[in-house]
Amino acid sequence: MDEAAEGQIDGSALADVISLPRYAPPMPVMFDRRELDRIFQIYSRMVGGGEWRDYAIDALADRAIFSVFRRRASEYPLYRIEKNPKLARKQGAFSVISSSGVILKRGHELGAVLSVFEKGLRLVET
Repeated sequence: MDEAAEGQIDGSALADVISLPRYAPPMPVMFDRRELDRIFQIYSRMVGGGEWRDYAIDALADRAIFSVFRRRASEYPLYRIEKNPKLARKQGAFSVISSSGVILKRGHELGAVLSVFEKGLRLVET
């Protein structure tokens, strides 16, 4: 029997190129450098004040999360600062969420959203 009769592929069949669609996994959403600088300004002030002690950054497929912890990263986060690009045209891509899940502030500009951590001036009587 010849090779074709045995079901083997001849050399011309191996030369055919079949193009397959390229698979590229979606890139995770990340905070850019300016956003991280802004977040770390608040974080360092709160650590200096003894209110926060640890953080974690998550880059997920649909959003980026900066979690703030009072003691260690093993407990629930005190606050979550989230960037969700899908909400950019609607409510704003940035939000600050408390440990109970309540959205404290949401908006289009990160600086305005982070203002929730700004402490107002208080009148002190002497």
